[in-house]
Amino acid sequence: MKKTIIIGSLVITALSGCKKVLETAPNNSVTSATAFSTKARCDLSLNGVYDAAQSGLYTDGSRRGYPFGAANIEQGDMRGEDLVNIATFYQIVYQNTQNSVAPNVVAMWKGLYALINEANVCVAGFEGAQKVKVITDSIAIQYTAECRFLRAMAHHEALIHFARPYADGGGKGVGVPWRDSAIASSTAVAAIYTRPRMRTDSVYANILADLDFAEAHLPVTNQVYRATKAAAIALKMRVKLHMGDWAGVIAEGNKIISGSGPFTSPIGGWTMDANPDDPFKLGNYSTKESIFSIKNDALDNPGVNAAISTVYAASDHKGRGLIVVSPIIWNDPRWLCDDKRRVTVVSKGSDANGSQSLFVYKYRDSIGLGDYAPQIRYAEVLLTMAEAVARSTSGVSAQAVGLLNGVRNRSLGLSTEAYTAGGFADQTALVKAILFERRVEFLGEGKRWADIHRLGTDPVYSAGGGIPAKAVNASVKPFTVYNCGGSYTAGQGAIPYSDFRFVWPIPLTEIQQNPIVAQNPQY
Repeated sequence: MKKTIIIGSLVITALSGCKKVLETAPNNSVTSATAFSTKARCDLSLNGVYDAAQSGLYTDGSRRGYPFGAANIEQGDMRGEDLVNIATFYQIVYQNTQNSVAPNVVAMWKGLYALINEANVCVAGFEGAQKVKVITDSIAIQYTAECRFLRAMAHHEALIHFARPYADGGGKGVGVPWRDSAIASSTAVAAIYTRPRMRTDSVYANILADLDFAEAHLPVTNQVYRATKAAAIALKMRVKLHMGDWAGVIAEGNKIISGSGPFTSPIGGWTMDANPDDPFKLGNYSTKESIFSIKNDALDNPGVNAAISTVYAASDHKGRGLIVVSPIIWNDPRWLCDDKRRVTVVSKGSDANGSQSLFVYKYRDSIGLGDYAPQIRYAEVLLTMAEAVARSTSGVSAQAVGLLNGVRNRSLGLSTEAYTAGGFADQTALVKAILFERRVEFLGEGKRWADIHRLGTDPVYSAGGGIPAKAVNASVKPFTVYNCGGSYTAGQGAIPYSDFRFVWPIPLTEIQQNPIVAQNPQY
C-alpha cells in the first residue's frame, strides 16, 4: 500500500484551507492528466487514497499515523479516562489543554481533509477514466465506492473531534465543512472560501448517502484493508448510533447479523473469533472478526514516534511505554477479575519512566511496526446492535442480552456465568452493562472518546456529564494502585459538557486562510 503516485501537478497541501500548492513534483509523481491514463495507474491512485488514510504529514514534516494509521486510536484513548498518558507526548490531549495551534489538532484536521481531497480527486479521475474506457464500468464504480467509504469515515471522525454531538439540538448545531469535490485548481480553491461549516444533520445525511452508495457497489469480500459491503453497513450502524437512530441501527444490523449465538454475518461470513486476543496476534490481522483495518507494514508505517505498537507497548516489549491502563478501568468491579482479557490483551511491564505498570497488549510488532490499525470489528457490530435493541425495547430485551453475551462470553472465566435477562433490574441496567462492555472490549482501540462524545448530553448514560475524571500521571505509581475490584480516586477532575474544551478548536491556519469557517466558541 505504499503511495507510489501523487495525483496532479497541483497537489494541495491540505493543511487546512488547501491554499498552497506544490510547485515541484517528486521524481515518482505524475500529473493529473496521466494519473488515470491506464488501469495500473488507476490502481495506484486508489492505493494513494488508502495511504492518505494511513498516514499524513505531521506539523514537523514527518509522516505520522494521521488520521487512521494510528492517530485516531491514540487520540481517541487519550481523550478518555481508561488509559493514562505517562510522558509529555499526549499531555495536552489527556489534560484537555488543546489550542488552535496544538500539533495534534492541526495534524488531525490536516490529515482528515487531505484524505477527503485525495478521495475526491480519485472519484473525478475514475469517472474520467471510465468515460474513455481505461477502466470498466464495474471497476470505476467499485473504486468510487471505496473512495466514498473513506470520505464518509473521515468526515465522521472530524465531527466527533471538532463539533458537538448530534444529540445536542438534534443535529441543528454547527458541524464541519463538507467536501465532495476535488481541490486541484485555483478555481476549486476559491470555491472552498465560499463554503462555511455545514449544519451537523446535513453532514450526517451526506455521510449516510456516501455509505449507501458504498454498500450498493462494494464487493462482499476483499482484503481486510480494503472496504467491503459489510464494512459500509457496519460504519452506517456506527453513524446511526451517534444520531440516536435506534431503528436505523437495527435495520442495518439485521443485514449482517444472523443467528442467536454464535452470530454470523450473511454478507461476508463475519463472526467472533474464539479468543479475545485472536484478532491481535502477530501477523493475524485478517481474521473473520476483523471487518476493516488500516494496513501498516515494515516498509510503510507511522514511524517509531507514532506507531500503535511502540506507543502502547511496554519498554520490555520494545515499545516506548507511553500509554498505560488506568486504575479507573482496571479496578472497576464490573470488569470481573477472572475475565480473560485481563491476561490476554493486557500485560505487565515497564513504562517510559521505568516504573511497573499495565499495558494494552494488542499491538505486538514493536520492531517491524506492522500492526494493522483496527477500525471495525464484528464485536462492534454486535455491541452496537445490542445497545440499539436495548434502548428501543421497554424492559429488558432478551435479544440485547444475547448480543451482549455474543461478545462477552468468550472472555468469561470458568466460575462466571453468562448474563441473563432476569439478571438485570431494568432497561437502564442493561444499557449500562453494554456501554461498560464497550469500554473493556475496545480498550486501546480508540473508541472511548467517540462514546463519550455521542453521550455527552445524555442525562442517564453520559460519562460524568462531560469529559470524565482521570488518573493523574504520577498516581499510577506504585504498582499497588492496580487492584481488581479495589478503590481508586481519580485526581484529574471531570470537565462538564458545557465547557468549551469538550470539542477541539478549528486549527488557526484554517481560520486565517479560510475565515468563512467559524471557530468553536472560546478558542
